[in-house]
Order: sequence, then structure tokens, then C-alpha cells
Amino acid sequence: MFRKLLTLKEAQTVLYQNFSPKPVDIEQVPLLNAYGRICAEDIKASMDVPPFHRSTVDGYVVRAEDTFGAEEDKPISLQVVGKAQVGQLTTIKVAPGTTVEIATGAPLPKGGDAVVMFENTIRKNSTLKIYRAVAKGENVMKAGSDIRHGDVLLQKGQTIIPPLIGALAATGATEIAVFKHPKVAVISTGGEVQEPGKPLSPGKIYDINAYTLTAAVSECDCEPVYFGIVPDDFEDLKKTLRKALAGADAVVTSGGVSVGPKDLMPKVLNSLGKSGVIVCGIAVKPGNPTTIAVVDGKPVFALPGHPTSALLIFHILAKPVLFAMAGRIKEPEYMRVEAIAGERIFSARGRRTFVTVNLVQDKSGKARAFPVATGQSGAITTLAKADGFIEIDEQTQFVDAGEKVTVCLF
Repeated sequence: MFRKLLTLKEAQTVLYQNFSPKPVDIEQVPLLNAYGRICAEDIKASMDVPPFHRSTVDGYVVRAEDTFGAEEDKPISLQVVGKAQVGQLTTIKVAPGTTVEIATGAPLPKGGDAVVMFENTIRKNSTLKIYRAVAKGENVMKAGSDIRHGDVLLQKGQTIIPPLIGALAATGATEIAVFKHPKVAVISTGGEVQEPGKPLSPGKIYDINAYTLTAAVSECDCEPVYFGIVPDDFEDLKKTLRKALAGADAVVTSGGVSVGPKDLMPKVLNSLGKSGVIVCGIAVKPGNPTTIAVVDGKPVFALPGHPTSALLIFHILAKPVLFAMAGRIKEPEYMRVEAIAGERIFSARGRRTFVTVNLVQDKSGKARAFPVATGQSGAITTLAKADGFIEIDEQTQFVDAGEKVTVCLF
């Protein structure tokens, strides 16, 4: 039997009192493989970008003051003394009354402080006529204008996305320190569960939880390690859990946590080491029999066998812990939208109730939330068909049609 059922808040408090999630390790990865990883330290720019003043157009480098007064009917003439190429520093200088031809991206020669576009010039041999004046700095990207030496490019805990990889590459970086992916063991239990890919035996069901939970673990920046299906046998469960705990940083199981004679998971977890089971039953629906243990400093989330219950409770309880172990500073937040209950929605009074809903826009443009028709925790389509869920507290018996609700989107 369960101990005294804890409220969801009490269960979360007990969990964090017994386990403080933190990153498991740091590793260096090539910048080419860094996409999606979590930065493990603040990273500062080691140089200015660009490292020199460069032209942003094809044209001619000038001293801006030499172009003052240039107009379409009154051009100013300058002497062309050379050409600045892309990828090369030039020793040519722009002296008063002279100009240097330049390509887009090429370093500015010394003495020049602006670039006149080709379109505003006419050249004959080494004489250039300029028909439009330019201001100092016009058509020039100054050294350090994109990135300055010492700028913080990435912060610890930040997810590395393509523009950030580009910023690091611009400073010459080839690798980056990231938080190592925690390994999370995934175990399915039950004599009725069978691996997909084989003919379904009478009385059996294909294993849903291993696949949904493995995907959910991956979504948390963790590395799932599947340990297969374990029958409802004390010694088999104990052996598999020991192996999982030895090779992983956390464990997620499904099934075996209710009150039936074959629901052995709490007893097995208590036999493995300290602290053992810390939560055994939560006043929520779905997910009432959820069990949480800490074994030799590693968390074990023993989730119900029903697919909807398992996945929903994983998102509410396990996901924030795994995110923190993966190095994410902020806990995951659901995107929330305001809606109106499309019909009366009942709760399990005395238990915090999570009701999966579909959102439908009415004629006035307002979003209305309707409970997903299947509504059973054993049906995976309860989540597959849902846009999100609403949360009803322990003291509320029902939400009436027309009441405002907050929908947490999946």
C-alpha cells in the first residue's frame, strides 16, 4: 500500500530535499559538433571581429574630406594610386588628393576613412571623378564593430545555436566546453508488455512507454540507455536496476508501482541502497501511484505503466531534474495560452488533476478548451491528440463551461 499521499508540491519538495540536480561533467567538443549542446562556461571573444577596417562595397577608398562638395554636375577628381584586394593587407596609403580601388571585404589602406561606391564614380585611366560626397566611416565596417575583444559571446547554460557557432568561428575557436549528456536508463516492466517488431502474442501489448520516454529523455539533452522489458519478478527487477544504476546517472521506469501483488517496484527500490523510496504515491490524476527513489545519490523515477500517466508525470517531475543535470540553468517552461472551457470539466477532488484538452477557435476568435475524447490514462492518443493540458487544484470539483482556463501547450 502507498504511504500517505503527498501533494504535488510536497512531492517536489521532498525530491529536492533528497537530491540536488547538477551537471554530471564537462567535455570539449569540436565546434562543428556543438549545435544544440549546453555551454559549460562563459566564453569571451579572443579578438576583434572584424580584425581590421573593411569595405562593405566595391568602390574607392578616399579621405572623406576630399569628397566634400562633389555633386552630379560638379565632380571632384582624385588620382588612383593602387588597388586593395580581399584577403590581403596593402602598404599603399591614401594621401590627400588620392584614392585606392577596393573590393567588398578588403582591408582599408591607411589614410582612408570612407568608400565611394563605383556607381557614383567615372574612371579614366588613373583619374577618378566622384559625383557624390561621402561622410567619414561611410561604407566601412570598423574593426571590432561586430565583436569586440573580451565581449561575452556565450553564457554558461546557454543552448548553442547556429548564429552563436558562427560568432565563435569568427574569433577562430575550433572547440567549446559543453556539459556532458547525462545517461538515463529507461526500463519497462510487466509480463504483458512485448517489444514492437514481433508478432503480438495473445494477451500482450506492444511497449509504448520505452519509446515515448526514450524520446522524452532525449528532449532533456540527456542520453537514453534502453534496458529492455523486465518481468514482474523481484530478483530480475533488482538485477536490472543495479545494472542501470551502475551505468547511468538517473533511471526512469514504467509500471509496477500500483498496489497489486505484482507491483514490486517500491520494494525493489528500497532494497538497493540509501535513501531508497522518498515518494510513494502523489495526490494527482493521472499518475497517482508515481514513486520516486534516490539510490546512492542517483534519482529513480518509477512512473505508472499507463502511457499518458507515465509521459505526463515525466514532464512534470522528471524533466526539470534532467534539465538541471544536463546543465540547463532554467527549468523548462510550458508555453501557456488563455482559453475558455468549452464544457464542464470535472476533476478528481482531493487530487491535483491534469486534463488534456484540444483548443478550438470559436466564431468570435476566442480559444475554447475541450477535454480530449479518449480521456483514459492507458490511451496514448490522449496525449497524441491533445494540444495541451489544464491543471485543476485539489479543492476544485469542476471547471464550468465558460470559465477562463490556462492551457499549458505541449
